[in-house]
Amino acid sequence: MSLTFNERVAVVTGAGRGIGRAIALQLASEGVTMLCVSQSQSSCGAVADLINASGGKAKAYPVDVSDGEAVSAAAGEILKEHGTVNILINNAGITRDGLILRMSSEAWQDVIQTNLTSCYYWIRNLAHPMARRRWGRIVNITSVTGISGNAGQSNYAASKAGMIGLTKSLARELASRSVTVNAVAPGFIETDMTSVLDERTTEIILKNIPLRRLGKPEDIAQMVTFICSEEAGYVTGQIFTVDGGMVM
Repeated sequence: MSLTFNERVAVVTGAGRGIGRAIALQLASEGVTMLCVSQSQSSCGAVADLINASGGKAKAYPVDVSDGEAVSAAAGEILKEHGTVNILINNAGITRDGLILRMSSEAWQDVIQTNLTSCYYWIRNLAHPMARRRWGRIVNITSVTGISGNAGQSNYAASKAGMIGLTKSLARELASRSVTVNAVAPGFIETDMTSVLDERTTEIILKNIPLRRLGKPEDIAQMVTFICSEEAGYVTGQIFTVDGGMVM
């Protein structure tokens, strides 16, 4: 089935690498104008350059998504230049792992601020233009950890579970304006975050994945692309696990 995109403009946070990069490239291949956000100009800039060199349309915006004022300024610049944003992918995320009895307040706050509060910042600035035009797609990239939890990642799990609650609530708020809000919960994906796992840990993880392999960023990008298409207009408030069958 061919998916339909009608000259849409999309913001993807954390677009410089991994899952965000794959999402940006996949949406760009569908003709979507990509606005690539990451903290580093070099990373989001490289992705935007790749898209432009391939015949697509993209621009890079270096933004610290945990900084509300920086997000507001970037969103204002984006809306001034492009008129509106039709698609928002909240993907930026970090980990600061550790047992909670030893976890510093900084490790807790940094993860919550970057992973969860950043979604609020972007949605607050970009959802209104979508609602006004009565079309929009918001996709929050959460995690299976936000569903099942994981020892040593209470801050990360809390941030990702918060994104699920945000998704379901916002879907109800924006449904009357034809703006859909969904979440994708990746399992273990081959990214920088999983590359640090040792062989023994990887073996234990694979035993809990029925498909017996780690996912690829493109697996997530394909799901996100469908949710953002015209064809997914009757899908909202849903959490899609893409995890090789780990959470059933």
